[in-house]
Amino acid sequence: MNYLISSVNWPDLFPYQPQARVEVSNDHQNLFLHFFVEGEQLRAVTTEDQGPVWEDSCVEFFCQVPGEPHYYNFETNCIGAMVASRRISRDEDVQRLTPDEMARIERHCSFPRQAIPERDGLFRWEVQLRIPLDLIFRNNPPAFPQTLRANFYKCADKTRNPHFVSWNPIPLPKPDFHCPQFFGEITLQ
Repeated sequence: MNYLISSVNWPDLFPYQPQARVEVSNDHQNLFLHFFVEGEQLRAVTTEDQGPVWEDSCVEFFCQVPGEPHYYNFETNCIGAMVASRRISRDEDVQRLTPDEMARIERHCSFPRQAIPERDGLFRWEVQLRIPLDLIFRNNPPAFPQTLRANFYKCADKTRNPHFVSWNPIPLPKPDFHCPQFFGEITLQ
């Protein structure tokens, strides 16, 4: 399935909209996400996992198993540094994935994992992720649901053109991606 990340939720504050989309598939053991981005700036100063990757040129996947209170956030900058955790809200019951769990998430990026100070220009880049489904479906049997509640994001908080774009709209007065009430439904095929 293809999802276009094109909702500019705060156009008065953050009107910039890079082009972004994601292809989603699975093999009943792994979830595959392939992000495609085209934008005017490129920045990747965070090189380590569990650092502030959202400040860089970043794509994100938040998801929730239907009926469960927790959701997961997987946030990756354009060089593959990642933040991932299980949580109930931005600040409630936040459980960061362990280094061993993080190592199980396969990442392929257009750029090597080296810091990139902000650059202007037109940049096209991709991020591919393979997320083992047992990281998400911890409390479910091997037969997992056919759908997930989810949202996809493209952001870059610290670039000259900060932006906060989503797949499913977020009708709030200021940027906040940690809002599972605004997740849409994606199909696992």
